[in-house]
Amino acid sequence: MIVIKPYFVIETEIDGQQILKHIEKAGRVCYKSEDKTTESSAAEFVRRIIKNGHEAVIEHFSVTVKVICDRGVTHEIVRHRLASYSQESTRYCNYSKDKFTNQVTFIQPCFWDVNTEDGKRKYDIWKSVMEFSEEKYMELLELGATPQEARSVLPNSLKTELVMTMNLREWRHFFKLRTSTAAHPQMREIAIPLLDKFKELIPVVFDDIEAE
Repeated sequence: MIVIKPYFVIETEIDGQQILKHIEKAGRVCYKSEDKTTESSAAEFVRRIIKNGHEAVIEHFSVTVKVICDRGVTHEIVRHRLASYSQESTRYCNYSKDKFTNQVTFIQPCFWDVNTEDGKRKYDIWKSVMEFSEEKYMELLELGATPQEARSVLPNSLKTELVMTMNLREWRHFFKLRTSTAAHPQMREIAIPLLDKFKELIPVVFDDIEAE
């Protein structure tokens, strides 16, 4: 059994200034203000349209991210409808094979402090259940069950990979919902650092969104 922490990989090559210029070029068609385009006008143009709620314009650029997290989190992510998804399939992936190191990988829960007695006890219970799930999954495969049959014993903590593509407007919606204190802790564990990275790479577009 392998236990890992969740993480993400931004798959799109990002040039923040070029993104702003791309959005400006599309957006100025609405106002026929192309003549006001300058080398430095894009940031203010994008800032103004977001402030005015004209977010349809920022749909003209999309970003693809691969998220490695547990399946419980992906069940929430795929509820964002204006997106494209490709996800690791437990129907076809056989975790007893060499390319998976003949083990099942699980995502470590973030909500228990293992440095405390109570947190350690909870983590140990979780770990024992994961070990049992892996053992029974492998036994089913040995008995001739197919991966899609054996997966029925795998829990939400199973590690999965999800490639997701959203336009910038939907990314804004995603971050507003998924960095909130109302979001699941494991969702926030991914969404907050991802928002920070987007802010670093893409000027203006996400500046007004603050994780709670």
